[in-house]
Amino acid sequence: MTTAEPHDTTATADVLVVGGGPAGLSAAVVLSRSLREVIVVDAGRPRNAPAAGAHNVLGQEGVAPLELLAAGRREAEGYGARIVQDRAVTARRTDDGFLVTLAGGGAVRARRLLLATGLVDELPDVPGVREHWGSSVLHCPYCHGWEVRGRRIAVLATGPHAPHQAQLFRQLSEDVTLLRHTMPEPEDDTFARLAARGIRVVDGTVERLVDGKGGALRGVRMADGREIAADAVAVGPRFLARGDLYEQLGGTLTEHPLGTFVAADPQGRTEIDGVWAAGNAADLAAMVTVASAAGLMAGAALNTDLVTAS
Repeated sequence: MTTAEPHDTTATADVLVVGGGPAGLSAAVVLSRSLREVIVVDAGRPRNAPAAGAHNVLGQEGVAPLELLAAGRREAEGYGARIVQDRAVTARRTDDGFLVTLAGGGAVRARRLLLATGLVDELPDVPGVREHWGSSVLHCPYCHGWEVRGRRIAVLATGPHAPHQAQLFRQLSEDVTLLRHTMPEPEDDTFARLAARGIRVVDGTVERLVDGKGGALRGVRMADGREIAADAVAVGPRFLARGDLYEQLGGTLTEHPLGTFVAADPQGRTEIDGVWAAGNAADLAAMVTVASAAGLMAGAALNTDLVTAS
């Protein structure tokens, strides 16, 4: 990455984009193509970095996540956007926009602010889950389900949505097991519907994941000592938007059954004047192409807003 300004100075821009993922870079491209001064501050912590490939990306199916972002940075810089490898620490309103300070000691003044900060996956506290996250531990059947098709899949249930997740993975494999773990007792015919599709249900809590030869996932060890064979484990993380800057500016994160997010309209405008949000920060379910499209829409809306304000 390049650095917009020396760290002992304050850079200025029409729009500061915080986050250099698909949403942030897409916004930077459309804004730069509209001749806006754009700075992207990116901490370099993409959510999908552990994954071998990004899927459902039309024309680039299976592209390595870091390779995709590198190409996006080149495109944004090609139109004049400035990329700063740093972490935004504080944000406050000024008379003419916003002032954001950076961990490296610099700061950015901007007329408008786009939060494309993404989210944090809060994983179940089970030994082995984090170590296999992004490879044999996954959550989205659309993002990585094809890669485990036909294999032994265990669903680690930590909430009421786990049976639905099991049903989706059953489309990809005939060998799916729902591990009750901390899942509450359902009040309907959930288990009957799972049984009708051949999905096994195992009571009891999970103690840890078990590795086999070469460190590959072999199965799941239950608290009572049983071992359930599995080649992949599906989990249900809580999705927590990186919303520190939004809260510093007076915003309130919105609660969702699966986590928290920054509420925004379809074009990314938030409840705070001059602040937009796009990507996983505003949409917990957004996959790569959805996040990219949201960034494009937010970038176009920001340009229109600046035109109106001129």
